[in-house]
Amino acid sequence: MKGLFSLNVLTGVLNSMIALATPFLYAAIGETFAQTAGVVNLGVDGIMLLAAFGAFFVTLMTGNLWLGLLAAAAIGLAMGLIMALISVTLKAEQGVSGIGLYMFGLGMSSLLFKVLVGTVKTVQGFQPVSIPILSTIPFIGPILFNNSVLVYGAFLLVPLAWVVLEKTNLGLKFKAVGQNPAAADSLGINVVAIRYLAVCIGAILAGIAGASLSISLLNLFQDDLTSGQGFIAVALVYFGGWSPIGVLGGALLFSAVNSIQLWMQVLGVNLPASVAVMLPYILTIVALMMTANRARQPAALNKPFDRSEN
Repeated sequence: MKGLFSLNVLTGVLNSMIALATPFLYAAIGETFAQTAGVVNLGVDGIMLLAAFGAFFVTLMTGNLWLGLLAAAAIGLAMGLIMALISVTLKAEQGVSGIGLYMFGLGMSSLLFKVLVGTVKTVQGFQPVSIPILSTIPFIGPILFNNSVLVYGAFLLVPLAWVVLEKTNLGLKFKAVGQNPAAADSLGINVVAIRYLAVCIGAILAGIAGASLSISLLNLFQDDLTSGQGFIAVALVYFGGWSPIGVLGGALLFSAVNSIQLWMQVLGVNLPASVAVMLPYILTIVALMMTANRARQPAALNKPFDRSEN
């Protein structure tokens, strides 16, 4: 147990924390856009799975990581359009639609993996890129400034998303249709188009989240690769109060606990592995119970908009 508090282990925990936060940031910030506009997409995990396979397979076949990333984004966009069609245009219950999308992604990714690949293989994923000067800063340099481009992208996405949501006309439209779509419609805002855009942005980022697992962090694909991370990402939106900054805090907290439990297993800490694996998920439940703030929730969240009723 003593080894858990050594400097080397602390460095390892922080390194793992930064990397493990990457898929959560992409998926949760994407979901923040969708929920801000009033749409809950519970299909995030399914999108991540199918996109993770797409990125892995394209990379395996071509050896081009950027083509793999593009494939993941395209799969995310396609599934986002499906989700938007069902929940925005057809006005189906969003929770059920999302679960259906998740089941589709889970089943299709497993089927394609078995048919097209058959066994677990690895690819050469995105490699760490050291940022000159900054990466030489003692202790924090190697942790923060020696990561892959997808890790850097995830953390740069946080301030970018905040600026879009808080400082731009587009962000104002997202909030308007999420709070009062009827009022937004009366002001000439196309509620359907804005919700489509928000859902598709969220789905594209969920696709990139999947790619970050299969061609950056793990460099492989296997059945149920995400292990429910998409659902955790949805929970992080609530934890973060529908704010990219809050989502960042939640993602780092969850990934820190996850990193600690991995190191506990590596160091042979006297704790059953099954209990250690449960720790991050227990933390998520407790954190949600303690931080739930419905006052900040978009008023029209999970509510379809029917112009004929207004």
